[in-house]
Amino acid sequence: MTALLLGQQDQIQAPLDIPGIEWSLMWPLLILSIGGVLLITITSLVPSTRHRGFPAGATAALGITSLFFLPWMSDRVAESEGRRLFIVADALVVDGFTIWVTAVICVSLALVALLLDDYLRREGLDGPEWYVLLLMSASGGILLASAEDLIVAFLGLEILSIAVYVLAALHLRRSDSQEAGFKYFTLGALSSAIFLYGIALTYGATGSTRLTDIGTAINSVGARGLVPSEDSSLILVAMALLIVGFGFKVSAAPFHIWTPDVYEGAPTPVVAFMASVVKVAGFAGLLRVFVVGFGGLHADWRPLLAAMAVLTLLVGAFLALVQTNIKRMLAYSSITHAGFMLVGVHAAGSPTEATAILGGNAVLFYMLAYSLMAIGTFGVVTVVGRQGDGDHHLDAYKGLARRSPVLAVFLGFLLFAQSGVPFTSGFFAKFRVIAASADAEQYGLAAVAMVAAVIGAFLYLRVVVAMFMGDPEDNHDTDDDDAEAPVRVNLPIPLAVLVAVGLCVLGTLVLGLVPGVVADALGDGGSSLGR
Repeated sequence: MTALLLGQQDQIQAPLDIPGIEWSLMWPLLILSIGGVLLITITSLVPSTRHRGFPAGATAALGITSLFFLPWMSDRVAESEGRRLFIVADALVVDGFTIWVTAVICVSLALVALLLDDYLRREGLDGPEWYVLLLMSASGGILLASAEDLIVAFLGLEILSIAVYVLAALHLRRSDSQEAGFKYFTLGALSSAIFLYGIALTYGATGSTRLTDIGTAINSVGARGLVPSEDSSLILVAMALLIVGFGFKVSAAPFHIWTPDVYEGAPTPVVAFMASVVKVAGFAGLLRVFVVGFGGLHADWRPLLAAMAVLTLLVGAFLALVQTNIKRMLAYSSITHAGFMLVGVHAAGSPTEATAILGGNAVLFYMLAYSLMAIGTFGVVTVVGRQGDGDHHLDAYKGLARRSPVLAVFLGFLLFAQSGVPFTSGFFAKFRVIAASADAEQYGLAAVAMVAAVIGAFLYLRVVVAMFMGDPEDNHDTDDDDAEAPVRVNLPIPLAVLVAVGLCVLGTLVLGLVPGVVADALGDGGSSLGR
């Protein structure tokens, strides 16, 4: 008995095997997460900082500050073996892909914070809690993009999502906002459960949740690799469940049903965050999990992804045509853009290395281009929606060029960019994914993408015609309630919104005129996903 007790004491006193953490490679994640805690602490201790733009300025500053660490991290990655660094017991990976996605998330966070400042003052909701939730959600997006383990990916997905569930319902004076938050939470919880079940089945089929180990297990069962129909059909079900989980986050059909209602009801700056940060993080997770972890089974999941891409493109393009609410119209537009990015993900899963890099780079470029276009577009919608955030009928945009020429020009340019007009980032974004699909010899998929682009051009043209050719005195219809229709007046543009939308327009123009300015970063990002 004494010997047994001594043995237990030795075991208790044995040092814990604590993994080393290179904190310097986690600065963007730490800045956003710790910054959120400090922001709520400072504003609680010093009440005067709760207003007057301090939370918005602090949030934007934290996002911009995170960017300054990325060049140093990029140099560290370039010096490493295999151009990737595994940290935190190999649960996270820092590579060109991680750095690119982190940059897009941080830029989007700063721009959305500028949109949110005036919106909250206008609605009488000013406070730091909105910005803390933005910071926490963005940190979850970075965690998801850098996850080398499916469990860490799930944690990142939940941190990303839970904060946005609350943000969608946080306009307490609008029942539509609370309804949007409830719908988003209910369907989001279901998709999270499905995603978690997919992780469990993946572990059952491969014996690991680490993406590199999953890839090794898939490629090294005997001499022929894992054959799902003979060795373990669990892996097929697991991949399908993981696709469902990611499909919900990126608004891919048929898992898109929440998107129009949530986009319509949620506060407009929050919708801009969802269309940029949430979508970027979701596609980053989808790319890393399937290209790195399940790349060896590309012949099994790529057909499913192709079918989902076709359905997403067609559903988004055609249903957008019949919308009269601008936010619902842009919701279906975002679904179409998700379809374009799925085309790129499909190409990134190609067994041909050159095609895979081309597809990965196409998705990365689309992430940045669409984030800028979406934030700028919803910035204009925020102003036009006026107090109450409810004036989003297409008629509200009639004659906008007369009431606010700057807003009309900005919105017109951003809509043309989303339609893929040459000399804009939207053109090169769509061109890249279609070229990658053609390089993968998926000509039917590329053709569907081009048809969706043509349909989308007509959709955006409707709004442009209303702005520049419509009469601002023509309200909703010629019904008896015309007298109660809102009067269209000149729209003042808050300085913060003007800066944010102006930067989005400038970025969209620069990426359209000189897309090569991001060539080196794209190359590092796409090639770092190699299997």
